[in-house]
Amino acid sequence: MSSWQMRGVGLFTRLAYRRKFATEAAGRRILAKPKGPSAPPARLTKRFRVTSSREHGFDVHVVRAGAAPSPTVVIYLHGGAYVSEIVGEHWSLIGEIAARTGCDVHVPIYGLAPAHDGLEALDFVSKVVAGVIAGGRRCYLAGDSAGGGLALAVTQAVGEVSGLTLLAPWLDLAMDNPEIDAIQPFDPWLVRPGLHPMAAAWANGLDLKDPRISPLHGDLSALPPVQLLVGTRDITLADCRALRSAMPPGVALTYHEEPGALHVYPLLPVPEARAGRHAIVTHITEHL
Repeated sequence: MSSWQMRGVGLFTRLAYRRKFATEAAGRRILAKPKGPSAPPARLTKRFRVTSSREHGFDVHVVRAGAAPSPTVVIYLHGGAYVSEIVGEHWSLIGEIAARTGCDVHVPIYGLAPAHDGLEALDFVSKVVAGVIAGGRRCYLAGDSAGGGLALAVTQAVGEVSGLTLLAPWLDLAMDNPEIDAIQPFDPWLVRPGLHPMAAAWANGLDLKDPRISPLHGDLSALPPVQLLVGTRDITLADCRALRSAMPPGVALTYHEEPGALHVYPLLPVPEARAGRHAIVTHITEHL
């Protein structure tokens, strides 16, 4: 199957997913669904040395390409609207990062809504990052969608991170940026009504604009070099542009909008993904 044929399959899948996702009632149904497995797939464990441990009450998987621990670590936080588990597309990118950078990739499996919330995830991942740094290893954070928002929030909380890659991050749970109105008709996947119950569950009583769960409103002054990739058919684009505009001059920002691309396009089986993944690996190697 050609890459363009795969793109059509992926688009059909996401259009079908949107029909299940377009109303608040649909969002509540997704929120209430049982969670899927989070263990690394066999195709990954056959290629890499993968170890798993329990830290601070949650699983952390480590994907290693070399024989010994690397002096630098990438921590990857998966997306899924804070309600869905890590999936094969995430593991594929994680494996590519490990293979091409030589870095160990740590994958914290943070708890999902409605059983868990944003403050709990922030505390857990911050402790994982702090542990890596305390062990004398440099640390780089990366995340997509909800995981991208969490990665930025953790970086704001912990500091001492060497770099940050955000793939179409969910930056503001309120989703009240007026620019979203113009983008949403062209996004075949994400719509705000279905996301509202998930945002409320993740906030768990906090104001939706609390910077600990909506890092667009947090302190941007002390960030490490930041890379941000987003497609133009993605409602997260509005807040990605807002983050770009708000970024202080002293923070190095590498920003890329991919014309016509969908949500978290570097994870998808589309032609644009290759260049996106190359850019991710390049940014990591340049800043670790």
